[in-house]
Amino acid sequence: MVEHAEIRMVRRGGSKINFREPVITNDSRFLLCAAGESVNVYSTSTEEFVHDLQGHTDLVTGVVLNPSNHLQVYSCSADGTVRLWDFMDGILIKTFIIGYPIYSIYVSEKHGGVVFVVVPMANYKSSELFQLVAVHLPRSGDQEVEARELSAVLCDVSPHPGAVSFGREGEYIAATKGLQLEVFFFKKQKSYRFSLKSGMKKGVKNAFTCVSCHPKEDCIATGHADGKIRLWRNFNQKKEYTYTTLHWHHGAVNTLCFTPEGTNLLSGGIESVLVHWHYTQENQKDFLPRLGAAITHIAVSPDGSLFCTSHSDNKITIIQSCVKVSAIIQGLVKGDGVWTDLIIDPRSKALVLNGKPGHLQFYSLHRDKQLYNLDIVQQEYINEEGLDQFEVVKAAFDARGDWLATVEERRKKGAELEINLKLWAYDKLTQSFVLNTTVTAPHEDRITGMFFSPSPETTMLVTTSLDDHFKAWLLADHSDTKGKLASYSEGFWSCDFVGGYHLLKPGCCSYSADGSLLAVGFQEVVTVWSPASWELLTTLSQPPGAIRDLCFGRLSCSKYLLGTSTKNQLCCWNLLTCSLEWSTPMDVSLLQADPLSENMAAFCSQSGSSDLFVFKPSEPRPLYSQKALCTGKVQHAVFAPRDQMLESCEERTQWLNRSQTSAQLTPLSRSLPQLLHTPAHVLPSASFLCAMFVRSLLVSRSSLCLVGWGTLLHSYFQVSPEMFDQVQVRAPAAPLKDIQRLVPKPILRFLGCVLRVVVLLQGEPSPQSENRL
Repeated sequence: MVEHAEIRMVRRGGSKINFREPVITNDSRFLLCAAGESVNVYSTSTEEFVHDLQGHTDLVTGVVLNPSNHLQVYSCSADGTVRLWDFMDGILIKTFIIGYPIYSIYVSEKHGGVVFVVVPMANYKSSELFQLVAVHLPRSGDQEVEARELSAVLCDVSPHPGAVSFGREGEYIAATKGLQLEVFFFKKQKSYRFSLKSGMKKGVKNAFTCVSCHPKEDCIATGHADGKIRLWRNFNQKKEYTYTTLHWHHGAVNTLCFTPEGTNLLSGGIESVLVHWHYTQENQKDFLPRLGAAITHIAVSPDGSLFCTSHSDNKITIIQSCVKVSAIIQGLVKGDGVWTDLIIDPRSKALVLNGKPGHLQFYSLHRDKQLYNLDIVQQEYINEEGLDQFEVVKAAFDARGDWLATVEERRKKGAELEINLKLWAYDKLTQSFVLNTTVTAPHEDRITGMFFSPSPETTMLVTTSLDDHFKAWLLADHSDTKGKLASYSEGFWSCDFVGGYHLLKPGCCSYSADGSLLAVGFQEVVTVWSPASWELLTTLSQPPGAIRDLCFGRLSCSKYLLGTSTKNQLCCWNLLTCSLEWSTPMDVSLLQADPLSENMAAFCSQSGSSDLFVFKPSEPRPLYSQKALCTGKVQHAVFAPRDQMLESCEERTQWLNRSQTSAQLTPLSRSLPQLLHTPAHVLPSASFLCAMFVRSLLVSRSSLCLVGWGTLLHSYFQVSPEMFDQVQVRAPAAPLKDIQRLVPKPILRFLGCVLRVVVLLQGEPSPQSENRL
C-alpha cells in the first residue's frame, strides 16, 4: 500500500548567506545574516553556527539591529511581515504584519518606533515599481499585530538594499536608480534629484550601482557600473551641487560603506579586493587583496573594530580593521552548474559537488557548512568571458573513501575535446586527497559514466565513453612499479581492460553490491559482465528506448537490476532468470538507490513538476509517493546518511531510517530453490548467507522455552553440546528425524559447519530425549 504519510520536505542546507548585507552586533561577538527563510547567527571569533531565528514563511530579505535595544534585531521577509527578535536567545518577540512583500529594510536611531521598508507600489509580487515607505510600529502587548500606518517617502526606488542609505544621523535619505540620485530631507519634507548622462564616450557606464552616506557630514558616495566612485556634496540645493571622482575598480562597484566615524570609505567589486579609501585624503588608499571571489556586500561593526564582506561564492569574510582576515564563514557554493551529480563522501559523510570553478566542495549537511575545497584542475582561474577553461564534470568515490576519481574537460573552439582522468588517494596525515595518477585522454570522446568496484578484494574503476568503449582501470601494486610512482601512495593506476558491444555507445554503468557483476548500457542493450574474467555473461532485453540509468538492487533485492529508458519505461530484470521481472511506463528523470537499504527513489516528470516514488524492486507497489514534489525536473538527488536513526519506528517512515539495521531480510526458506540452482558468481559469500539465515530465525530468549532434542541435534550436526544454549532458533514443528525431508542435504551440510543451536519445537519432548539431555 502506498503511504501518504506526514513527511515534510524541508530545506536541509545550502541557503544563500550572501543574499543580503550581514549585520555585526554591538559587542562584535556575533554576525547575523539572512539565510533562506531564517536568520543565521554565527560567532565572529570561531566562525561556528550558533543558532537560527525561524518564523518567516518566505524568503528573508533584510536584517537590521534595533537602534533602541542592542540585543534585538528586525528582520523582514517576502511573507509581508517584520519580526523583532532577541537574537541572543533566539526568541521571537513580536510580529508586525505589513501586508505587502518586503524587499529591504532600514532603520535610523533618530526615527524611533519607525522602520523603513521597500514594497511594491501595487499589491502584488509581480510589480516592477517599488516605493520606500515608513512603517509606524504600533505599541501593543500582543505578539502579532497589524502595522497598517504606512507613509510613502520615495516612489520608484530600486528594490536592491544597497540603493538606499541614511545620511548625517538620519536627517536625510539617499536613493539611486538607473542614472538618477534622489535625496529626501525629512525636516524640509523635500527631495532633490540629480541625473547623470548615459555617457557619450565608448565604454562609459554612468549607471548607479550602490550608495552610502557619510554618518557625520553631508557627503554621499555612489558607485557606478564603470568602476568609478563619486563623492557628492552641496546636494541640499539643486543647482550648486558638486562631486569628485575616485577610480580604481576596473569593473562595476558592487558595494560601498563608510566606517562609523566616517574616516574611511570601503568599496568592493569583482576584483575580490577590499579597497580602503581615506576620506580626508582621497588619493590615498589601502588594499586587502585575494579575498577569493567578487565582493557583493560590506558591513562594519558599530564600534568599527570588525569589517565583513559577503562574496559571490556564498561566503562571508570577517576582517579585523582592514588588516587581516580573522574568520571565514563558507556556505554552499553555487557555481554555473552541478556537473558531477551529488555524491556522499564515505569518510566524512559530506556532500560533494562542484564548487568554485575547477574545484570540488565538501559540504556538511548536518552542520550546514562547507568543510573544505579540493582544487582538481590545479590551474589559476581567469575571470574572463568567452575564455575556455577546464571544468570538473565527473567524480566518484570508492566504497571506503580511500580513492577519488575525477574527470575534467575543456573544449576549445575549433579544437578537439581535452579530457583528463585523475585519481586521488586519501592522505590521513593531511585529512585530504592527494593526486596520485593523471591520465591524459583516457577516452577519445566524452566520458558518460564512472563507477568504482565495491569489492574489497580489488581496487578498480570503470569508465564509459561515447567512443564506443568502456575501460577498466586497475591500481597496480608498489612492487610492480620499480619506484616509478607519482608523488604519493602505494601504486599507480593503469588500464586493465577495454570492452565494447557491436560498436554501440555506452551511456551508463553500475556494479552489483558485491562487485561480482558489472552492467553496462549500450544504447538499447543492457550487457552484464564478470569483472573477474571480463566475460560477457548475458544481455538483457527491454522495451524500446536507449538506457538512461542503471541501478542494482541491494541486500535482499540484490538479484534485481533496474533501468530507465528514454521511452519513458522503468524496467526491472531478475538476474537469476535473466528475464524482465516487471516494467511500468514512467518518465523517470532520476533513479537513486539507498546504499543502506533495499529502497530506491524514482523522480518522475509530469505536467511541469516532479513526483517522488520510493519502492523496493521486489515489491509491486511503492512504499511512499509524493505528487508535485517541486516544480520543474529534479536534476540531482542522493540518499544522505543520518547521524542517528529516527526515533519513530513506524512502518511508514522506515524508509527514511538510512540504516542497515532497518533492512528486512527475506527468509531463506523461500529462496532455497533459487539458491540451489543459481550460478555461484551471482551469489553472496557463504558467510553472508549463513549469517542471514541465522538472523532470520532468531527470536528473543524471553519468548522461548528450552526443550529437548539436543542430543539428536548434536549427533546429526557433530557440534559440541556445551554450545547449545548460546543461540536459540525456531524450527518447524515436526520430529527431528524428518529434518532431512524438510531441508535439502546440501544446505544441511553447509549449515552443519557453523550452526551451534538448540532447536525449539512446538511439540512436547519425549522422556527419552529429556533423559539423554
